[in-house]
Amino acid sequence: MNISVFKAVRDVTASLWLIPVACVLVGIAISFTTIALDRATGYDLLPEQLVGGPEAALEILTTVATSMVNLTVLVLTIVLVVVQLAMGQFSPRIVQRLLRDRPSQLAIGLFVATFVHTLLAIREIRIGTGSDPGQVPGIAIVTTFVLSLVSIAVLVVYIHHIGQALRVSALVEIAGDSTRKLIDKNFPNVEYVPDADDSTIVTAQESGVVTMIRYEPLVAAAREARCTLELVPALGEFVPAGAQLFRVDGDSERLDREKVRASIILRPERTLEQDVAYGMRLLVDMAIRALADAPWQDPTTAVQAIDRLHDCLRELVRRGFPDGRHRDEDGELRLIERVMTWDGFVLLAFTEIRLAGAGSPQVARRIHSALNDLLTVAAEDRRPVLRAQRGLLLADVERHFQEAADIELASGFDRSGLGASGIELAVAERSAAQAE
Repeated sequence: MNISVFKAVRDVTASLWLIPVACVLVGIAISFTTIALDRATGYDLLPEQLVGGPEAALEILTTVATSMVNLTVLVLTIVLVVVQLAMGQFSPRIVQRLLRDRPSQLAIGLFVATFVHTLLAIREIRIGTGSDPGQVPGIAIVTTFVLSLVSIAVLVVYIHHIGQALRVSALVEIAGDSTRKLIDKNFPNVEYVPDADDSTIVTAQESGVVTMIRYEPLVAAAREARCTLELVPALGEFVPAGAQLFRVDGDSERLDREKVRASIILRPERTLEQDVAYGMRLLVDMAIRALADAPWQDPTTAVQAIDRLHDCLRELVRRGFPDGRHRDEDGELRLIERVMTWDGFVLLAFTEIRLAGAGSPQVARRIHSALNDLLTVAAEDRRPVLRAQRGLLLADVERHFQEAADIELASGFDRSGLGASGIELAVAERSAAQAE
């Protein structure tokens, strides 16, 4: 193929307008077909009670045509907003892939096709005069009803789709999945597959994050095979396709591998279905974003996130933690998994916020207050990590401030960050300094 022709074909197939233009042609074909059927049946195939009189039909078609134009403009606006957000927050290089989004093209195409069909159907309506009852293309009107209902359903589905497409994981998945397909295309020869013939390993057939573990089917499968399964990735970890999913200790030949794989739900991103650590991760991310370097910071938002982290940890500190070992009804060990510990939750909740917010008296005091409160309710074996975080916090505060009064203020503790007790302390310290 000539290089110029190849480029032209490539540009057209990758464009935003190809599918909408094709749908315009489909709308024209639908309109001509329905109008031809109406003419062939003398415009009286469908009763007037179903399609209405000429005036009602004209009003309906005019309303539908106007609505389709508005919906088309809405979708185009959403596409432009998505492109701008993706360019500003993620990468300008993702724009080309977003413009090829098939659901957006199909939604625009459906609305435009309905609009074109409606315009062509309007000209077949004839308002009656005197003894002339007029003319209504019933089949074309009913087709407009159907296309309108489908358009409403597509709009709802499209709004859901675009909300999902704006997630960071969705944009990462676009780039990652496209790159994976290119690898399969350009490097088809698989020369080395580690552990491909190792029956003691169950590999993942697809990539994704472990979002849910169905324990009962796993224990049942291990019991049937008289073996023990060890889950390699922990809940919330990413698993590449072909990587180890389970290690099998025992009779691996009898193990139903498909049943085992089906018991692990892999998705593009973590969810809150089973993953407690992910919920805390979201709160930490909110706090860090509020404290990120910018023309202004928002320590109050960070304090609100710390409030919820404090509440979650206060619940966890009083509860027992699973050891990740699951047994069948006979007491035989059948499944082993890695689980989060108390120390892990404390480090997750405070480490990054402490490093990002030690320079804010409000944030430092709120973290200090949370740690002190947790120390009052924690068992002795759960206190060392809390004391360690408190020591690191006070050391970070001393590094961020030069004045002794500021260090004293930021090293205090207050449930509000800088509430009434914090303000009173600051005033008292300044008064004492002036008196000296």
